[in-house]
Amino acid sequence: MTRHLLEEQRAGRINADLRLLIEVVARACKSISIAVGKGALGGVLGDAGSDGEASINVQGEAQKKLDVLSNEILMEANAWGGHLAGLASEEMDHSVPISDAQPRGNYLLLFDPLDGSSNIDVNISVGTIFSVLRCPDGVTTPGDEHFLQPGTAQVAAGYCTYGPSTMLVLTIGHGTHAFTLDREIGSFVLTQRGMTIPEETREFAVNMSNQRFWEAPMQAYVGDLLQGREGPRGKDFNMRWVASMVADVHRILTRGGIFSYPLDSKCAAKGGKLRLMYEANPMSLLVEQAGGAASTGRQRMLEVRPTGLHQRVPVFLGSRAEVEAAVRYHHEHDSQEQGDG
Repeated sequence: MTRHLLEEQRAGRINADLRLLIEVVARACKSISIAVGKGALGGVLGDAGSDGEASINVQGEAQKKLDVLSNEILMEANAWGGHLAGLASEEMDHSVPISDAQPRGNYLLLFDPLDGSSNIDVNISVGTIFSVLRCPDGVTTPGDEHFLQPGTAQVAAGYCTYGPSTMLVLTIGHGTHAFTLDREIGSFVLTQRGMTIPEETREFAVNMSNQRFWEAPMQAYVGDLLQGREGPRGKDFNMRWVASMVADVHRILTRGGIFSYPLDSKCAAKGGKLRLMYEANPMSLLVEQAGGAASTGRQRMLEVRPTGLHQRVPVFLGSRAEVEAAVRYHHEHDSQEQGDG
């Protein structure tokens, strides 16, 4: 990976600070991979907290011990490198500027330290998601408001998936590339240059247990998928659902598909289920750079103007033609509603 990043730097696509920042994040992911790989042997399974009470994070979710450990690993690794002005984590209420005692850089890092952590205890793939933004000019001590940039402003994004092998998938805006951790030598090795998502697909990923809470256009869309060859879509679809976004998106980047976490009546008041800044934006950049598409169902994901550090949104991403189909169902429904109104 270092060689790949140096080549990108020599080609003028990234500067030395961004290269070094990505390498720091990659090293932190190696440490998290080791902790995840130890499982029960490392004493890091189960909920965080004491006296039998689970610790609750800013999202209102019970934290796992590995959530807390992964967050600490990423915070510590990036605190002193000199490439960042500030950090923000899904596990923390507010962003954190780099201490005055440390050198500061010109980038902002956002991360979900351990996505899919509810799956840790059952040994299913989990991962780390990260996004890099430029710190606005003239800002030396960034606050939450300086992180509120649309996804189009990202200068790099990626995730690391901790599964049968540990893989880091990265984009700096010039394609999406996969690196596999060689555990013997401790390096991420380029194993797939220019990942490409097939435009058409017959696979969809969604939590079907939420069906009764979905909006009408989502009900209609999935209903037509389930009718298969005899229905209006004219082909049979398979469903896949890992309930770990990193694992589901990695499958889609590898062989196509559509991942959906739509708006439903349970999460409507919050705006959706998944977090724009920590999950939707970085995954959307990776998917678009691999030839796919990403939307809220009504708007291109990367063009959403963020209003809060922990803002939530509906998510549709993956094979371009299938995402466009899902968006069409939403637009047609909205047009009909307006016409009836």
